[in-house]
Amino acid sequence: MTDQPSHHPIHGRITGPIVMIGFGSIGRGTLPLIERHFAYDRARFTVIDPVDTHRALAETHGLRFEKVALTPENYRDVLTPLLTEGGGQGFCVNLSVDTSSRAILELCRELGALYIDTVAEPWPGFYFDKSKSQGDRTNYALRQDILDARAQKPGGTTAVSCCGANPGMVSWFVKQALLNVARDTGLQRPEPKTKADWAGLMRELGVKGVHIAERDTQRARNPKPRGVFVNTWSVEGFVSEGNQPAELGWGTHETWMPANAREQETGSRCAIYLLQPGADTRVRTWVPTAGPQFGFLVTHNEAVSIADYYTVREGEKPVFRPTCHYAYHPADDAVLSLHEMFGNAAKVQERHHILDETEIVDGIDELGVLIYGHARNAYWYGSQLSIEETRRIAPYQNATGLQVTSAVLAGMVWALENPEAGIVEADEMDFRRCLEVQTPYLGPVVGVYTDWTPLTDRPGLFPEDIDASDPWQFRNVLVHGA
Repeated sequence: MTDQPSHHPIHGRITGPIVMIGFGSIGRGTLPLIERHFAYDRARFTVIDPVDTHRALAETHGLRFEKVALTPENYRDVLTPLLTEGGGQGFCVNLSVDTSSRAILELCRELGALYIDTVAEPWPGFYFDKSKSQGDRTNYALRQDILDARAQKPGGTTAVSCCGANPGMVSWFVKQALLNVARDTGLQRPEPKTKADWAGLMRELGVKGVHIAERDTQRARNPKPRGVFVNTWSVEGFVSEGNQPAELGWGTHETWMPANAREQETGSRCAIYLLQPGADTRVRTWVPTAGPQFGFLVTHNEAVSIADYYTVREGEKPVFRPTCHYAYHPADDAVLSLHEMFGNAAKVQERHHILDETEIVDGIDELGVLIYGHARNAYWYGSQLSIEETRRIAPYQNATGLQVTSAVLAGMVWALENPEAGIVEADEMDFRRCLEVQTPYLGPVVGVYTDWTPLTDRPGLFPEDIDASDPWQFRNVLVHGA
């Protein structure tokens, strides 16, 4: 078993092999957290990646490295011996792109191995498949595929679906934020224990919606070159989700729907999508450091899962549901990269570059949830993690990465402690336990109230299609003509 530094708590023992799929920025950042916080057999820790760019790092840490791209044809043959080697309960940590989350998690559950990922990922081709309908290219559809797997085989070995920073951590932030708002508004009621209790609390507080409100101010020493997509995390991941339809959980308070919006036809129907790419759709939002800002309405799993989790129904009819969506202002270099990409017929640049911790000069990733519409107007709760703090507390990653990798760590701990929970989403996990594990890696975690609304300080130079009677209508949040 591994030797662990005494100042890092050991959260559990992984008795079987570990297989990490993907060794990009998130995989490399997750590795030292696994080393710090788990006891395990290093000789049975394998990294799988289709390229061997970072083979040397894996081998420096004493891991096996297999250069292989998993496919529908080979994934069972590749993963089965690795996840069953030497007995004990294996753990699959899927941090890759272009691998089917459903296929791999179902195999893991067949083998009795624990599983975690950060996104409901499909096999290659899904995101840019022009033969699919727009509704079939949404995260709603990808999530529904995972829910279908759960319905077919409920219970059993734990597989944690979509557990990074967002989706993942932000679902835990929502619960803590609701408790804080309840306390600060004098609402006296027992702490929720069930999904219905949590939905009831949100409804009683008068919440209308949730923005996953993020501002990444990390800044590189050198400016972005032309023809290069620069980001602080996976370029492939961002481009893929950015080219999916803009998508949001759709609240029951909404009185207006965009002309190019479409409703889903199966499942809970808790979300809508727009016939335009999320990374080319702007919304108004607010974060503590920057204040009011534009964000991109990029589709994310949590926009759907949070809206679904907090729905109150009478029979089949939803009588309360919050609007929920991502409102993302990425690093400035990423904004320029998007502008360059969409300006060139949405053809992604051939060269990709992820800013690592050595080339970022300053900045923070301010990622939290803006809970709005209640008696105190709006409340942002989240992490303000700086690059300086990140360098101090964890290697191989920038601030954006550490918010993700620490959530993976928390999800792994929860899975070890709840090994027979079946397929679960972050909304369904013990938020207190998960944040207890993760918070040491998040920098300042703060809650801030604001009087800002989407109607605050609008320029007023041109006619606007707004609803002055209710500031928190999506009609006012959406930047028209985006």
